[in-house]
Amino acid sequence: MESISVFDMLSIGVGPSSSHTLGPWRAAKTWIEKLQHQEQFTMVSTISVELYGSLALTGKGHATDIAVLMGLLGSDPVSFPIDEIPKQIENIKASKILDLNSEKPIPFVFNEAILFNRTFLDFHPNGIAFNATLRNGKQITDTYYSIGGGFVVQEEMQRAKRQKEKFSAFPFPIEKATQILEYCNSEGITISELVLKNELSLRSPDRIDDKLKAIWRVMLDSMYTGCHTEGILPGGLNVIRRAYETHEKLKGDSTYTNPNEWISAIRDTEVKFRQILKWVSCFALAVNEVNASLGRVVTAPTNGSAGVIPSVLMYYLVIENHDGNFDDIKKFLLVAGEIGSLFKKGATISAAMGGCQAEIGVSSAMAAGALTELMGGSPEQVLIAAEIAMEHHLGLTCDPIGGLVQIPCIERNAMGAIKAINACEMALDRDPKDAKIPLDKVIATMWETAKDMASKYKETSEGGLAVQVNMADC
Repeated sequence: MESISVFDMLSIGVGPSSSHTLGPWRAAKTWIEKLQHQEQFTMVSTISVELYGSLALTGKGHATDIAVLMGLLGSDPVSFPIDEIPKQIENIKASKILDLNSEKPIPFVFNEAILFNRTFLDFHPNGIAFNATLRNGKQITDTYYSIGGGFVVQEEMQRAKRQKEKFSAFPFPIEKATQILEYCNSEGITISELVLKNELSLRSPDRIDDKLKAIWRVMLDSMYTGCHTEGILPGGLNVIRRAYETHEKLKGDSTYTNPNEWISAIRDTEVKFRQILKWVSCFALAVNEVNASLGRVVTAPTNGSAGVIPSVLMYYLVIENHDGNFDDIKKFLLVAGEIGSLFKKGATISAAMGGCQAEIGVSSAMAAGALTELMGGSPEQVLIAAEIAMEHHLGLTCDPIGGLVQIPCIERNAMGAIKAINACEMALDRDPKDAKIPLDKVIATMWETAKDMASKYKETSEGGLAVQVNMADC
């Protein structure tokens, strides 16, 4: 049974896409590590990279080529300064030299060494092949697959087996939602307490808290940055940042100097129903505008859906509970991560495999369940909320215009967040014994829907809005 940590589901990275940006970035770094392990790194004379399927079809809009270069440079997507990325890329283009892992300069012509191949490989739609020619003339190739949420794998079963063996089994192994309820009932604990017990088998309490605080810090910073940045998003669609203007209207005369003071200032604003809708939407829009501009966000469970979870958590902190603190944030993230892992195990979190239901649908389910626990819901009600949220995202397609995570992706985060809050409220008002559809059934349904969905609606920009609306129309 696969053990997936909360920190696998919620990871810090760079936008605009976890599968098309963060994944290829990580794949490049992993390839370099493999070359070093096999003592081939110093022998490399030239390299080329081939992007397949969805990575090729929407790679330009998702900055896949840029991400690959950043990975080949050996930079860390968690900590590398975002503002320095354009400079690094321009240096490579101008000099025609790539400093592999920042220690081995090799010739590299940007427009020739990164190839976009529209062919789909059998294993997964997001394939990426790294080719190297060694000094002795030998040519080697390694193929990786970016399977969503920043996860990267190779097809070889032996490699997968070795990776699995390195990961300690959880004391409470979970594959289905029914097992969560069994554990919670037998142990007399909440879902967040159950997840924490599993995480403690891997890390110390202090390390868990530090990592969760780092995740929340990035989430809060992305909301804060998006709400305080105006202008037009890059990419050619001329999409105007909307969070800034919405935020200006909502905050009124509030004053603050940092993100934490900002939270207190928002708590003092008017919170009628319309304002609540606008605040939640504003938070979600802000995160995904940051994501669309190659900013730093948290995969939740993907970059394309990064705005749902922070906006719903922020809703709880500024609307529902003004005394909310890190303990609440911790519970929320633990529950959200576990619900996300259920979808990864039982279906997919890759839009290239399942359409946008695998991104916004999953993130909405994660947020709905997590909010329900904070609002006092039982474990049964937490899973009901997650089911309701996903049920009403089933069949949602991924059809980004121009291959960019801007239209319809940014607005979909706002819609997913609102649905999550509504799903929570419906679950809290429901007797669990009256629920007709268990979460496991909706996960299975999502996977069947994904398999039935035409490939043109799976992050290829070959169907839906991506065809009806052209770049020229914008």
